[in-house]
Amino acid sequence: MGQSRRTGDLPGLSGYGAAVPELPEVETIRRHLEPVLTGRRLVQVEIRHPRTARRNIHPQDVVNRLTGAVVEGIRRHGKFLFGSLDNGMTWVTHLGMSGRMSVAPPNETRPKHTHFTALTDQGDEVRLIDPRTFGFVAVVTPDELARFTDLGPDALTGLPRASALGRALARRTAPVKSLLLDQRFLAGLGNIYADEVLHRAGVRPTRPGGGLSAEEVKSIRHAVKPILTAGIAAGGTSLGDLAYLLPDGGAGDYLRRLRVYGREGDHCRRCGTVIERIVIGGRSSFYCPGCQK
Repeated sequence: MGQSRRTGDLPGLSGYGAAVPELPEVETIRRHLEPVLTGRRLVQVEIRHPRTARRNIHPQDVVNRLTGAVVEGIRRHGKFLFGSLDNGMTWVTHLGMSGRMSVAPPNETRPKHTHFTALTDQGDEVRLIDPRTFGFVAVVTPDELARFTDLGPDALTGLPRASALGRALARRTAPVKSLLLDQRFLAGLGNIYADEVLHRAGVRPTRPGGGLSAEEVKSIRHAVKPILTAGIAAGGTSLGDLAYLLPDGGAGDYLRRLRVYGREGDHCRRCGTVIERIVIGGRSSFYCPGCQK
């Protein structure tokens, strides 16, 4: 994983902070949390905002089910984190639009909007900081876990063949950008990386999914893994509002490598055409009219 940058080194783009975290950010967080949590017992758990536990019947369910449990491992699917517990339950975390995780000593001052904390027997406190409270923490039984499985294949580890993607897109009239954002179609892509994938593939975000040629679908499919892998290697994308930071407080560096997202009015690094911004489904989308057809 690449080196994270100091937060003071970041350029702007504060107006587009609602786009993260996406798969590269969540995978970066997973890799930071894995050595902290795996094999550790959770000795003290606190829910500090009721919305944070809204996927459980009551916030106390989260506390009761996590306290005393040993974390056996952490996996990721799309933008979700799943922690396997020795009591047979699963710790589910979703960061929403503004959530981030941090690891700190328990005596360190908690940042504003710290809505969940879990203290390990090693003395590390894992925290969820979520200003907009769109994220959540849940602890579920195997039967209850079914409610979180309405996800498509993981965009990094389960990317379907181009032929399967083509069949899924066939006869779809929605813009391909909207389809890439649909977590039931492909789990993990969000606003930033969908724009970057479509630019790399040379496909305009407004194109109907069902109108793409087999070669265009193949180009999209071939663009997904390199974009996501590069995002993970850079530690994700921290925008100017610093809504997303790594658990150690560093900032992801992929912002400097973005080809279209947030670059309205700049020249395309591939062909020199001025990058444009449009709105699709209420979300800002950035593309190059010269490269993307």
